[in-house]
Amino acid sequence: MASKDEYERIAVVTGANKGIGFQIATQLAAAKGTVVLTARDEGRGLEAISKLHKLGFSNVVFYKVDVTNINNIISLVGFIKEKFGRLDILVNNAGTTGMEVDEEGLRALNIDQATWISGKAANLVKDVMQTTYEKAEECFNTNYYGTKILTEALLPLLNLSTHRARIVNVSSLRGELWRIPNEKIRNEFLSIESLTEQRIHELLQSFLQDVKQNRLIENGWPLMLPAYGISKTAVNAYTRLLAKKHPTMYINCVHPGYVDTDLSWHTGPMSPEDGAKAPVRLALLPDGGPTGCYFDQMNVASF
Repeated sequence: MASKDEYERIAVVTGANKGIGFQIATQLAAAKGTVVLTARDEGRGLEAISKLHKLGFSNVVFYKVDVTNINNIISLVGFIKEKFGRLDILVNNAGTTGMEVDEEGLRALNIDQATWISGKAANLVKDVMQTTYEKAEECFNTNYYGTKILTEALLPLLNLSTHRARIVNVSSLRGELWRIPNEKIRNEFLSIESLTEQRIHELLQSFLQDVKQNRLIENGWPLMLPAYGISKTAVNAYTRLLAKKHPTMYINCVHPGYVDTDLSWHTGPMSPEDGAKAPVRLALLPDGGPTGCYFDQMNVASF
């Protein structure tokens, strides 16, 4: 039987109106927590809440949050502070791909799962997918800076958790370090003892300049979803720094699997329900569990 404490967890899930985020919110609600489902589109967020209420989950509320909008973030913090007085779980799921995509052309290529996962699809998709400066900047602002700013705004409330807060950053296998051809960049992200948030910022800005100057290949950045991958590399590094800084919390990042969502242009074989399982497991991690780790679905993996 679950303890009384487990029934009182307050959770925030970002980007939760559809896909993996919606399923994470659903599964946390099923675990008897109170879930604040956030989305940047109010209409879609309210539609998601309506679905959950019809399923019997009255313990889910909607709050409009665009993670790139500081006023939205400040407003969310005020709402949680006033309504709940604390936060126990934060799942940073909001994300974007950083690509201009011809979706019809992409579907017509019918690329198999193994080719996608390996990154070998990079050459096949170059005529239907393009990294632009604007899309790369949007990707970094959402996936990395949005995650970081929201997390730090909520840290005072997470510190008030009655049972050591859990932070889960939804990542991707695209962020794994072996995928970066440039050894110097790879080692900088890996060397967590010397890495700083300022240096992560500098590396991201360097990437953006290389996009602008068409120097991604020359400077050894990954070619398969480059902005998305580097944004997740940054999220993984930030997760480790945050875990070091806040040893009383459980802070991890996770690749949920190759999931059939809008973000993957519906190329993935996994259902969103299955994709939510690993992030939810980390959100409900028992005391004594790992922190500062990267999970490939259910298993601890190398950064």
